[in-house]
Amino acid sequence: MPDPVSARRLSRRGLLAAGGAAALTAVLVGCGRDEAEKSSTSNGSGPWSFTDDRPEAVTAPARPARVVAFTGSAASLVDFGLGREVVGVFGETKKADGSKEAQAGDLDVESVEILGNVWGEFSVEKYAALRPELLVTHMYDPGAYWYVPDESKDKILPLAPVVTITTARVPMTKPIARYAALAESLGADLSAPKVTDAKARFEAAAEAVRQAVKANPGIKVLAASGSPDLFYVSNPKVSTDLMYFAELGVDIVVPTKLESGDYFEALSWENAGKFPADLILLDNRSTALQPADLAAKPTWKQLPAVQAGQVTPWDAVPRFSYAGAAPLLEDLAKAIQGAKKLT
Repeated sequence: MPDPVSARRLSRRGLLAAGGAAALTAVLVGCGRDEAEKSSTSNGSGPWSFTDDRPEAVTAPARPARVVAFTGSAASLVDFGLGREVVGVFGETKKADGSKEAQAGDLDVESVEILGNVWGEFSVEKYAALRPELLVTHMYDPGAYWYVPDESKDKILPLAPVVTITTARVPMTKPIARYAALAESLGADLSAPKVTDAKARFEAAAEAVRQAVKANPGIKVLAASGSPDLFYVSNPKVSTDLMYFAELGVDIVVPTKLESGDYFEALSWENAGKFPADLILLDNRSTALQPADLAAKPTWKQLPAVQAGQVTPWDAVPRFSYAGAAPLLEDLAKAIQGAKKLT
């Protein structure tokens, strides 16, 4: 799910990051976009093509070997076997103490150029200097480029072919499969033990969620994000991970008064108890308030799930790979197994 505060700033079509950059004169070659098949060539010696989720046939004279991506996208590609191909990232990558953000996963953050570490930051100059051959990012809404600043996107997008992967309004398994296909087109071996083991773990974790729901029926789950002024309740009909959780049988609260984009309902803290819930999945990103911060909110402390200690961290922008998603499912299964019916 996009950051609620950020999403509220954006147009209905958007989810386009805001931010500026200096003018740029360098334009890289090799960005032609002719008609192409869905799959790409399997080696780097000939033309490369990949049809993304806009959908648009993205082509290059040869398989891209210098990839710049949103941090979560880069981490997903690494999970599927890419490595040194990823040369730059943008989006939350490092915390204030220098440690990795969760969405960075197994990405070696010390070996890549960080073009921006927060919403709205994207150094066009650093991007050009990387000589990018492919830009990859999520697409939460049609035609939107996640974390590519709106004010500088006209300078950024012409510099290299661009691939976007849909990460909303489809179950989580869809973007996982699409990132796998993209990684394979870029040279990753999906039959490698690292990938197949992660897929097996993911499938086992999904079954664990199904069994947890069967063993402890009736648990009502609410996915939420807290800000100083508002309590956001996420919509499982749009958020890709929540949609998949629901497919596995999880009973997730569906908000009724949705904001533009339909991602969530924004409640005043006085109305934080509008939707009864036995278990709360709480956005664990640095952009959202955490339990220690929320302790000062009287209505938060009054929620039955909070009083019962039935609050569990939620990766609201998950890593779309088997390795990234498996732990989320395992944690969800444990949380449901241990929850008591409160409502």
